[in-house]
Amino acid sequence: MEIFERLESEVRSYCRSWPVVFNEARGSYVYDESGRPYLDFFAGAGSLNYGHNNPELKSKLIDYLMSDAIVHSLDAYSTAKRDFLATFGETILEPRGLDYKVQFPGPAGNNAVEAALKLARKYTGRETVISFTNGFHGMTLGALAVTGNSMKRGGAGVPLSHSATMPFDKYMDGQTPDFLWFRSMLEDSGSGLDAPAAVIVETVQGEGGINVASAEWLRGLQEVCHEYDMLFIVDDIQMGCGRTGPFFSFEHAGVKPDIVTLSKSISGYGLPMALTLFKRELDVWEPGEHNGTFRGPNPGFVTGTAAMRTYWRDDSLQKATEAKGQLIDRRLRAVADELGSDEAHVRGRGMARGLVLERPGAAKVLSREAFERGLLLETSGPEDEVAKLLPALTTTEQELEQGLEIIAEAARAAMKTPQPA
Repeated sequence: MEIFERLESEVRSYCRSWPVVFNEARGSYVYDESGRPYLDFFAGAGSLNYGHNNPELKSKLIDYLMSDAIVHSLDAYSTAKRDFLATFGETILEPRGLDYKVQFPGPAGNNAVEAALKLARKYTGRETVISFTNGFHGMTLGALAVTGNSMKRGGAGVPLSHSATMPFDKYMDGQTPDFLWFRSMLEDSGSGLDAPAAVIVETVQGEGGINVASAEWLRGLQEVCHEYDMLFIVDDIQMGCGRTGPFFSFEHAGVKPDIVTLSKSISGYGLPMALTLFKRELDVWEPGEHNGTFRGPNPGFVTGTAAMRTYWRDDSLQKATEAKGQLIDRRLRAVADELGSDEAHVRGRGMARGLVLERPGAAKVLSREAFERGLLLETSGPEDEVAKLLPALTTTEQELEQGLEIIAEAARAAMKTPQPA
């Protein structure tokens, strides 16, 4: 591994937790150079919802590449883009009654967020965007300005402005009525809060610690937005594409955001791709006003189309994901009960789940113990206090049971490990 330490920046992170060299991956497993398998409950931070090298998607990608079809096209028209848009409209948008325009802003989630923020400000003529405690929206400057984590914000090196933070659902432990502070700030001309252009929110905060917003809270937030002429932006980059069950994580709440950001698993294969979706009347862009060299990812169009045709023609995947989510929840709650209510509890929805360990440093120890036993998972939350599970949606129940047993063993080991003073 000397080459990595000698040439790669110190900014690298996941490799510090998983000090092996990976070279193969199939389904829910990745393999290191020695051939040792690791069950993957990380799934590319949610970018591999259909598993590694999914055969249905891989065959379409190989056929496309072998035909010398166009790979790079910026925003020129291509057959792959046409197929993707037609399938996305017919399979995802129309059945849900969503009349969105589709923008391809660039290859990553932060590109989708930057486009959403810029469009909201252009459309409303306002500057301030409201975000929420423990939210995470990306590492570029605009996205960082609406991100809560102090460590990530500190890396910006410049002031992060034109944003304001409000309490996420249950942040005040249920003692303060929802949106009381937010409404008070909006109504008071002396509050110092400029009229916001928009709010941006995750329905489940992945990096923030698997904090779940209730359907009632999301509906209330949409109501506040409508009341004060703010655009309602849902960041579905990690929790979209079926992670919580439905294709969009906000479907259960019955809300219809003005703008939605997607990335991670929208290509279905781990290929870079992002979308910014918005209501038709918001499409006030001038040609080329927001662009990027890699906004026409044709291989991603191909695999994304294949994923939708394979998994989203009916509700089979949604039902399977919800059932597997309940299995994960039951097993994690059994672990939490074993550890004790003062030591652990469980959060999540669908196949985004978290085991919260109250003892400082324990979740990191759990993650390390899991790796040593052949399971990949990460931690999240402001203090890395949550062992975060994002297994591929195609993970079998047998594989889930195997991984959850490793987590139980790792949790017991973590609780026996002396914690730093």
